[in-house]
Amino acid sequence: MVPGKVGMYVCGITVYDYCHIGHARVMIAFDVIVRYLRSQGLDVTYVRNITDVDDKIFARAAERNLPFEQLTDEFIQAMHEDLDRLGCQPPTAEPRATGHIADIIGLIQRLEREGAAYQGQGGDVYFRVSAYKEYGKLNNRNLDDMLAGARVDVAADKESPADFVLWKQSKDGEAAWPSPWGAGRPGWHIECSAMSMKALGETFDIHGGGPDLKFPHHENEIAQSEAATCQPYAHYWMHAGAVRVDNEKMSKSLGNFFTIREVLKEYDPEVVRFFLLSSQYRGHINYSDSGLQQAADSLTRIYRALRDAPAAEPDRDLLDRFNAAMQDDFNTPGALSLVFEAVRQLNSNGDSAAAGFIQHVGRVFNLFAQSPAEFSAKVRGQATLSDAEIDALVAERTAAKQSKDFARADEIRQGLAEQGVEIEDSREGTRWNRI
Repeated sequence: MVPGKVGMYVCGITVYDYCHIGHARVMIAFDVIVRYLRSQGLDVTYVRNITDVDDKIFARAAERNLPFEQLTDEFIQAMHEDLDRLGCQPPTAEPRATGHIADIIGLIQRLEREGAAYQGQGGDVYFRVSAYKEYGKLNNRNLDDMLAGARVDVAADKESPADFVLWKQSKDGEAAWPSPWGAGRPGWHIECSAMSMKALGETFDIHGGGPDLKFPHHENEIAQSEAATCQPYAHYWMHAGAVRVDNEKMSKSLGNFFTIREVLKEYDPEVVRFFLLSSQYRGHINYSDSGLQQAADSLTRIYRALRDAPAAEPDRDLLDRFNAAMQDDFNTPGALSLVFEAVRQLNSNGDSAAAGFIQHVGRVFNLFAQSPAEFSAKVRGQATLSDAEIDALVAERTAAKQSKDFARADEIRQGLAEQGVEIEDSREGTRWNRI
């Protein structure tokens, strides 16, 4: 570890389809982690890979009668568009598996020299799990228990069912690269070891990914990396929690599978980002319309408090507690609870330091950057009323009250509220504010 520097590698997406809300959860979680570390003055190198060679990619390309490179380019562009809309910054580096074939081959050869890799009779090259005595340490489970609950490729030419493929002989019609073991392509696990060590060195600080990667992918990464280098691979492992839909596992077969694009047709990107940060990154989160609506309401409340607030230095006590929350395993819900505490202070006494704290959190989390009127209009899916239109409606409401048509007066108030306009009655008359 180098003082003042952080090397982070996050397993990215296999690009054969559009990104779904589970991908959004992972990417937003690590985006905020990187942003927070940088806000503390750390020099973060953030590497997020792309898997662009895979059985699913070849199958989808064949279905669409496309070269696999054209398919992956299409979905890489779509991924970048989705993540940009969600406010995720680009990584420092975004290596693709197909760009690191030479590094992958070199790592496999290194494993062969260490006695940790062998070529089976069918031509595939395997990692010899028995050569790495600490296999299972990430999941804190023994090998038999892990294999019992996992789908394992049982090939006839394996020495052990636990051994996993490093280099595959390509099938007819699939892309292939020359290698010492014949034309083929890399296995999934070896890609990340080669790309992470190329970008960050043989040992780096943080390795992250989604909830389904802890076994076997990350367990296998550790085994092959440390068997090759005889060095620790990553100091810290972080896994985002799963997204459930109405308390059920998200699955295409259950009909509860949502792409980011589908979700953003219904909800503002900032609402989705706020919703996903309202749960700590490593816990499960239940995706629902009611949860997203609650996030929209919470954001509206924050924007309303900020509408007339000047830029200011943050409240020191709130800032210290915010840092304590984020340094407690990046506790974003705890951090956001402090934002609502600041909202109450701001609404109570106009405390500029409370406003400054909210603005600070917004900069770190990439939230609260729109104008209140813009956010209100976008969330409601309606165009913002002009000042003249609001004045006319306020005048009509005043006339309705004077003629004791209170039903019409209430109707106008409610309609203005739905358009993001708040009315305040006083002895001096009626004022309105955009919220």
